[in-house]
Amino acid sequence: MAAPRSCGLWRSCCRGWSRAAAGGCGLPRFHRSRPGATLSARSLSQEKRAAETHFGFETVSEEEKGGKVYQVFESVAKKYDVMNDMMSLGIHRAWKDLLLKKMHPLPGTQLLDVAGGTGDIAFRFLRYVEAQHQRKRKRQLRAQQNLSWEEIAKKYQHEEDPLGGSLVIVCDINREMLKVGQQKALDQGHTAGLAWVLGDAEELPFDDDKFDVYTIAFGIRNVTHIDRALQEAHRVLKPGGRFLCLEFSQVNDPLISRLYDLYSFQVIPVIGEVIAGDWKSYQYLVESIRKFPNQEEFKEMIEAAGFQKVTYESLTSGIVAIHSGFKL
Repeated sequence: MAAPRSCGLWRSCCRGWSRAAAGGCGLPRFHRSRPGATLSARSLSQEKRAAETHFGFETVSEEEKGGKVYQVFESVAKKYDVMNDMMSLGIHRAWKDLLLKKMHPLPGTQLLDVAGGTGDIAFRFLRYVEAQHQRKRKRQLRAQQNLSWEEIAKKYQHEEDPLGGSLVIVCDINREMLKVGQQKALDQGHTAGLAWVLGDAEELPFDDDKFDVYTIAFGIRNVTHIDRALQEAHRVLKPGGRFLCLEFSQVNDPLISRLYDLYSFQVIPVIGEVIAGDWKSYQYLVESIRKFPNQEEFKEMIEAAGFQKVTYESLTSGIVAIHSGFKL
């Protein structure tokens, strides 16, 4: 994916926004101009210094947590995908496939994938909508039995956008994660319908009512203010748009829960040290899962952000869950 192509997408998608210096077009960063922004930022800064939150099992200031989380993912970025396979024994791939099946995007869908730095959800989305578009084209051609071979060949040769106008924007706060995702996109040949943006889930750099679908996979538990991230998700979705979150949750079987705790605390940090040379980051990731709300509690948070028809599906005995809600 060439950087100028990404910039071109953003000129058409984000009118009225200005780009802050971010070290090149490949990772554009946007900010909104708001009346009274200086006063709001000062008040927010004072509030953050006064408040405390958790970083895994450690109590830290809210201001400090953001920096610590950034360091974790900066440290693990290059080994992130390998570690996902090792930690979950590859099951995370099936979980993400189920997320796409639940989404069932059609050609033309505008997707915002937040905290999606390495591109796993984005690439699945592109493959899914391309397959849908191809099936649609084949159905149209079969319905036109009177076409000659030359006419059919001409239609295939003059194929329009293979994604049917679909676009996925990957938004992540961590530059190193985005760099890994961009390189994967080049390696896998994803050059169309894809853009990368450096941005904060708590203050998304996009206009209101912009996207058909918002996804966040294994990212929302790392956000300092989950309620703000949910409110931002609601803001940027179009009326009728869908929120989908894939996240670790609460195991609902006592025996599996004990085995899962043993594996999480005794094995995963060791794998992190051996594969990524980073025990502490994976100790935090394990602890952050235990601090995240259970399925029902998170459902209530999504509803409080304004979403309706909120449901969830627990997978693998509740190790993870997919939450869904609509902006109606």
